[in-house]
Amino acid sequence: MDLNNFMFFINLFHRFYFLFFPVYNGLESGYSHFHADYYEYYELYIYYLFFADFTFFTFLSKGVIHMKLICSKSNLLNGVNIVSKAVPSKTTMSILECILIDATKGQITLTANDMELGIETVIEGEIIEKGIIALDAKIFQEMVRKLPDNDVTIETDASYKTIITCEKATFNIIGKSGEDFSYLPQIERSDSILISQFTLKEVIRQTIFSIADNFTNKILTGELFEINGNVLKVVSSDGLRISLRKIELKNSYSDKKVIVPGKTLNEISKILSGDADKDVNIFFTDKHILFEFDNTTVVSRLIEGEYLKIDNILSADYETKVRVNKREFLSCIDRSTLLVKEGDKKPIILDIQDDIMELKMNSIVGSLDEEIDIAKNGKDLMIGFDPKFLIDALKVIDDEEIEIKLLNPKAPCFIKDEQESYIYLILPVTFSTVA
Repeated sequence: MDLNNFMFFINLFHRFYFLFFPVYNGLESGYSHFHADYYEYYELYIYYLFFADFTFFTFLSKGVIHMKLICSKSNLLNGVNIVSKAVPSKTTMSILECILIDATKGQITLTANDMELGIETVIEGEIIEKGIIALDAKIFQEMVRKLPDNDVTIETDASYKTIITCEKATFNIIGKSGEDFSYLPQIERSDSILISQFTLKEVIRQTIFSIADNFTNKILTGELFEINGNVLKVVSSDGLRISLRKIELKNSYSDKKVIVPGKTLNEISKILSGDADKDVNIFFTDKHILFEFDNTTVVSRLIEGEYLKIDNILSADYETKVRVNKREFLSCIDRSTLLVKEGDKKPIILDIQDDIMELKMNSIVGSLDEEIDIAKNGKDLMIGFDPKFLIDALKVIDDEEIEIKLLNPKAPCFIKDEQESYIYLILPVTFSTVA
């Protein structure tokens, strides 16, 4: 029986106190007249009725403070912004639309969980009364965001009524029981690797753009994380292109392969500070991956299945090699997109000759014809690509000059460095599609 039912009984009993009092001496036999669920509470009431101040029950009936904490608006907002990335946009479980505030264990912990991705972070603050509450994420986030830049007090009672106060501003909202919230799964922290926040943030940025954005092939909505000794290989593909990055780790680890959901990596990249001096611990299990950094824990389900076997694809032969200034090449392609209306699929044509590459674009809007200097080895070649695919790859390459390797107009091109620390494969557009 919960506190509200108990207080209902207490108040009801108090109203009929004078009716019950004459038979007080026969209470032992009178117990049978009451429902068994109220037996222990009946005894407790009798004790306080005769030996305690009844004003205690009057206070209790108005609502007990179940949680009270104070923290700065900046700390609270930062924590809310971090965990809100795991709040589902659509769900049939209303409790998952909430952020859990847990102040039962001596620290203030915020948690959100959509059952595929869960994020937990600890924020600084003062706990006046320990407690736990689940608050609607969207409402709570907007409330905190619009509060003055000062200390925020959060206070709840037995009915989950929550009062949020900052300076002269006061919000009243109804929360949900924190006991109904789905906590993050317990992950064994044994099998792990260590990587800097900067490196992890960069490798995600350099590959995330080429994952599939639909569920036709769920495996392609994630990225392959493959570890061999002290090398981490990250691969993404949407079926039309492949992005690969190799990272040298500080230590050597046992070999492993997992497929991490693209959504997870995308959200993590937004949270990471990118500080080269701060590390991320990444833990692996058969079904989950856990990222632990600063005061934040991110747990995600892995995508089950076998990733594409790309080794044979990436070792293909070539007959034409082109070296070109990356910035000049990127600017030229970017200018060509001015002629493409949103939704149109118009390729850019690369006409590769001895020391010149001519770039051409024709659309209903107009045409572009531009030449840039190159260094070429091998055969002349004319080939077409989706300009967006080239732009996406070129934007994440830091080298001043890039090397493009090609075989024929129907084979993919390779953009890679000599060490093959990065490889970008892009399928061409056939000339039959060029208008």
